Amino acid sequence: MSSCCVSGFQWNGSPQGTEGRLGNLDAYIAESQNRSKDVAILFIADLFGWTLNNNRLLADHFAKEVDATVFVPDFYDGEVVSEETMNDPKTREHFLQNEFGAWAQRNSKENRASAVHEAAQVLKEELGFKKVGAIGYCWGGWAVFQLGAKGKNLVDCISTAHPSLMTKAEIDNVGVPVQILAPEHDFQFTQELKEHANKTLPALNVAYDYQHFPGLAHGFAVRGDRSDKMQKEGLERAKNAASCWFASQLHLRD
Repeated sequence: MSSCCVSGFQWNGSPQGTEGRLGNLDAYIAESQNRSKDVAILFIADLFGWTLNNNRLLADHFAKEVDATVFVPDFYDGEVVSEETMNDPKTREHFLQNEFGAWAQRNSKENRASAVHEAAQVLKEELGFKKVGAIGYCWGGWAVFQLGAKGKNLVDCISTAHPSLMTKAEIDNVGVPVQILAPEHDFQFTQELKEHANKTLPALNVAYDYQHFPGLAHGFAVRGDRSDKMQKEGLERAKNAASCWFASQLHLRD
């Protein structure tokens, strides 16, 4: 595992949403402007999870800009990776050397996929949202592709930024509109996977939006340095692109 999965910068700002529940999971919830049941977005976070301020601020932006209710569930059974891991090199190295292996096993695809699927089901079947999108950052990337698989009927479109653990088979099997926000440098979403996605997805008869972010690296869209001009422009472009994608794909047309 590369340190860029657990490094980055904390963003200033006060989240405006509330903590609640999505099915059996704790969740941060950012309400749509009119609190309608038309559109929901399932936000699947990186390993810092549902409590990270950056994730909550992004959820607030999507709620306002897309006019959607955004849910950021806890998919890690209450386990929180300290934000100090992001900021302090010694803490980060200790986590990578001594704790990450066990974390990855506890939070493997096999152990967490069912909770991700159940969360998406709740949005339509229990809460009654008419349209549902899903966005996944890092760890959440594989999850949104599984939600958007052919025949699942769990979500209406997906977006991912610097996805981790994704396979060619998951790319091949997608059946809903897809957006990928891809930094130039990414040890997880490799050049081979990028080429496979750009060859395969346009042939699947689904809407496809691929956006390349030159000079940027894995993690930029959720933990980029706002004091660095290139990173700030990149993370803002990624946020705006996702907002526009969801607005175009999810809002009901007369």
